[in-house]
Amino acid sequence: QVQLVESGGGLVQAGGSLRLSCAVSGRTTSSYSVGWFRQAPGKEREFVACISWADDSPYYADSAKGRFTISRNNAKKTVYLQMNSLKPEDTAVYYCATTSYHIGLTANAYEYWGQGTQVTVSS
Repeated sequence: QVQLVESGGGLVQAGGSLRLSCAVSGRTTSSYSVGWFRQAPGKEREFVACISWADDSPYYADSAKGRFTISRNNAKKTVYLQMNSLKPEDTAVYYCATTSYHIGLTANAYEYWGQGTQVTVSS
């Protein structure tokens, strides 16, 4: 079993920054990729970014490119999402999840999910 706990969400003004963390426990290897998704009220959950277990390659949604950076610390079993230049449309609950695939760009590729952390960007 895998447990994921997100942290770092909060309220920030437009143009500000936040760093989300995803702590993974229950795994004994680093052979899993981790993705970040978000879900705004009334909208479907959407892919934000993921980082591959094979070579730490990052992948981003178009909305995140140039503003968000995903990284991982295998020793700490933690994945980070640095979010800069935040916009009101980034407001959502952010979830992290793990997959055994090299990369996963859709939610159904992921097996385990955290409970989410709220990010609110005010204009």
